[in-house]
Amino acid sequence: MKVIMVTAGMSGGGTERVIAVLANYMAEKFHEVKIVMTSRNEVAYELQSSVKVVSIGGSTGGSLSKRIKRIHDLRKLFKQDKEQVIVSFGTETNLFSLLAGFGLKNKIIVSERNDPNQCTYPTLRNMVYRMADSLIFQTEDARCCFSKKIAGKGSVIPNPLSGEMIKSVHGVRKKEIVTAGRLEPQKNHRLLIEAFGGFAKQFPDYRLVIYGKGYLEEELRAFAKELHVEEKVIFAGFAERIQEKLYDAAMFVLSSDYEGVSNSLMEAMALGLPVISTDCPIGGSAMLINNKENGLLVPVGSAEALTKAMKYMAEDTERAEDMGRRAEYVREEYSAEKICEKWLCAIGERH
Repeated sequence: MKVIMVTAGMSGGGTERVIAVLANYMAEKFHEVKIVMTSRNEVAYELQSSVKVVSIGGSTGGSLSKRIKRIHDLRKLFKQDKEQVIVSFGTETNLFSLLAGFGLKNKIIVSERNDPNQCTYPTLRNMVYRMADSLIFQTEDARCCFSKKIAGKGSVIPNPLSGEMIKSVHGVRKKEIVTAGRLEPQKNHRLLIEAFGGFAKQFPDYRLVIYGKGYLEEELRAFAKELHVEEKVIFAGFAERIQEKLYDAAMFVLSSDYEGVSNSLMEAMALGLPVISTDCPIGGSAMLINNKENGLLVPVGSAEALTKAMKYMAEDTERAEDMGRRAEYVREEYSAEKICEKWLCAIGERH
């Protein structure tokens, strides 16, 4: 097959990592793969040499003329070969891809990467999504957000783990609580820092390490200082090989208000880490975690519940380790090969 993957960029993030895993897997299977970036040109993930990467411009900044040009440039690429299958990632990018492909013979698949309820233009999105040949959702909850006409075209395919997972480690762990994700409102790192502030009063020898970058960093640093934990909260920036940073931490915590399927949570589970997550829509965390068996789920937005869960893990390390071992089931269930094969089936089928 010839596949074009369309994305805003490849500069780091959950969607971008999934694209990299899929592109590399398809390339290894001798499919022709091209990644088209619509608004950025940085590539943070290692790709097979046969994967072509194209950047067609910068951010539109809301400019109508730039948006029209983006659609024109995408359409020009699509028209080069009607046998190319277009796979688009992310709501805004999906709209550009579907408009660019209108009337062409290319098969177009769009992938919802987050909570559909967060979309600020659902009427427009739903109207344009009807043009898609098929859709990929991360969870069943995400598919149920749409009408039967749209949902009926869709498949539920969770995220794949990275193709190369390091060996899990059990036993002595660093007194570190870790998380990974963009420093943006959705991830609610402020909640995590608040919960850690309460946790640190009882467990002062722990520190919180936050991997990721984003425009909220200075605000979050100031909040940590306000709570007098600034020396215990470490902002470690983006890490491509995140597994090597997480593997021997005491626990991993996801504090998001909403989420698709968190790659960092899944990797932490695959490494055998004790994990805690908010039970956030659209059900990705609840899909991965069976509460109190292979991790802990807490209500969205509750610093008190998050602090309590962190204390539970720190106080009963034997129970925490047991949950971590049970969490390793994701290695098989969400392996790159198993999930990528589902993608290949979805891409190869016509509705």
